Amino acid sequence: MSLHKHALIRYRIIDSMMRNSYKLYPSIEEIRSKCEDSLFGSDWGEHISISTIEKDFKAMRSDEELGFFAPIKFSRVYFGYYYTEEDFTIHNIPLKNEDIDAIKFASNTLMNFRESPMFAQFRFAIEKIFDRLNISTDVQDERLDKLVQFDSYPNYPGKEYLQPLYKAIKDYHQVTLKYQKFNSAEISERLVHPYLLKEYRHRWYLIAFLKGKNRLATFALDRIQGVELLDGDFVVSPNFDPEEFFKYSFGITHSDEDPEKVRLKFPLHQKGYLLTQPLHDSQIIIEETQDSFLLEIEVYLTYELIERVLGYGEDVKIISPERLKDNVTDRFNKALGQYL
Repeated sequence: MSLHKHALIRYRIIDSMMRNSYKLYPSIEEIRSKCEDSLFGSDWGEHISISTIEKDFKAMRSDEELGFFAPIKFSRVYFGYYYTEEDFTIHNIPLKNEDIDAIKFASNTLMNFRESPMFAQFRFAIEKIFDRLNISTDVQDERLDKLVQFDSYPNYPGKEYLQPLYKAIKDYHQVTLKYQKFNSAEISERLVHPYLLKEYRHRWYLIAFLKGKNRLATFALDRIQGVELLDGDFVVSPNFDPEEFFKYSFGITHSDEDPEKVRLKFPLHQKGYLLTQPLHDSQIIIEETQDSFLLEIEVYLTYELIERVLGYGEDVKIISPERLKDNVTDRFNKALGQYL
């Protein structure tokens, strides 16, 4: 959890203790202890110090970015802290215009998913937030729609399984999938432990553990024909780390092979695009001349990588590895053969 999120939780705890009519004038040690217990599961630890709470008081009183301006005072009679304004709470802080614009922008982003049953519930939730904050409940702000245009998400098959699969992952339910591979009429049943939902290029995928085969597999939701949540639960393997699992992936595909260092040569006019939208997190520029630059990424040699390289056409030259160069050359020759 980030330090910033820790601070926000502490602010809420402090606010709650200040407004507790059954326990007036909490001491700074009582506040520290409550924060420690809420964040770290014990009140005697040393994760949160007295000085941290003192800094929280200062931020809540005067930090303009927070905008609380909390009237916190120390009582020398009761040796504790209190609000000088009886009805004050940080939850009633009015929003600035830029705050409202940010919320509306975020809500429009969420509404891009409105065709999916899983995200349909967001409309009601967002409208409740708008009502609580006294903001117009017209979530799809007409003027914002004219200023910002979002990419549309296609109404693809399988979206109806997002909600049950999300629930299965959250509650550790085993799942039976009815799954049909591409170019196959056969529908097979798979007993899986669902670990992760991942979106890639407007399509959703499930990463799940196949207990019978003792390995992870990826299932496209648009190939799923049925989902059944089972009573049996499971424990996520401690070895599964989503970031590590996709560390060398280019797209959605994971490979059991070792990743390889791929070197690609581009004309210099492509540099701005590739710096602002890197091909991969591992991307580095290892050489540059007056008219070209050499880029290196460490990835699995998958279909998604080949597809992207092909998309650059004459603007890319594969330097290594040889088998990637041979694969792309073969594909270009076959494509050329279509026109001869």
